[in-house]
Amino acid sequence: MLVLVAPGQGAQTPGFLSAWLDFPGVRGALEAWSDAAGLDLIRYGTEADADEIRDTAVAQPLLVAAGLASTYTLFDDPAELPRKVGAIAGHSVGEFTAASLAGVLPHEEAVRLVRTRGLAMAEAAAVTETGMAALLGGDPEVTVSHLEKLGLTPANINGAGQIVAAGTKEQLAALEADKPDGVRKVVALKVAGAFHTHHMAPAVDTLAKAAEALTPGDPQVTYVSNKDGRSVAAGTEVLDRLVGQVANPVRWDLCMETFKELGVTALIEVCPGGTLTGLAKRALPGVKTLALKSPADLDAARELIAEHA
Repeated sequence: MLVLVAPGQGAQTPGFLSAWLDFPGVRGALEAWSDAAGLDLIRYGTEADADEIRDTAVAQPLLVAAGLASTYTLFDDPAELPRKVGAIAGHSVGEFTAASLAGVLPHEEAVRLVRTRGLAMAEAAAVTETGMAALLGGDPEVTVSHLEKLGLTPANINGAGQIVAAGTKEQLAALEADKPDGVRKVVALKVAGAFHTHHMAPAVDTLAKAAEALTPGDPQVTYVSNKDGRSVAAGTEVLDRLVGQVANPVRWDLCMETFKELGVTALIEVCPGGTLTGLAKRALPGVKTLALKSPADLDAARELIAEHA
């Protein structure tokens, strides 16, 4: 059984879209999505430097557009995806990629909505100086308890020995000075603020208003949610979860548990892949994984689809 996953913010690198533009339909799609977002996605994906694409309001629509474009180079016909993919999920903003690929939102609407998300989250992050840090190693229960004692939120519980803490700069400094037992390392992340925490509450309100104008469809492939790792069958519930997840922790560990229960045998991470396949290699032993980083990975990805679809 094949699972398709989409990465979240931080996966982007300068120029990562350049090699995809030669594929039929990709440039035209990116131009249409650029119009929807009010953002030149082609320039940001090919010419912009690391600082420009680190901007939350840019990174989020850019990642969704990259995920959508790279996925459709995998299939001769987009209608093949629901027949060949057993389940789909995305990490944080990657949930918008997954929801759109599953048929919940048309691509242009998804890119437009995620641009609103990125702008709103950047605005919320500017209110208080906050940030995020990844903790490597340690017992999850001990780590979460320690973070809560320091006033921090376990914003991403990623499984495979990785938890991301989020909070104010003062709280993160206290964490650096007082690591939980068993944690080997605390790594500050280059993000604009404490995503997936109460600091993002204003962004939830903004996103909810924008979502009122949308009519979501029900997913055409099993959609696994970051909120609790559950599969969600109603498009309205998927959209509600996309909105609320801005201020709620990402439970990627539970998503991977659901993949196990569904009988996953292979996992492909769409462009710019790497992060989620790394987690899967540690948490899902025996499952074949492939990160779609560039068009050079397409043949191997198609072989994996043929074998596990």
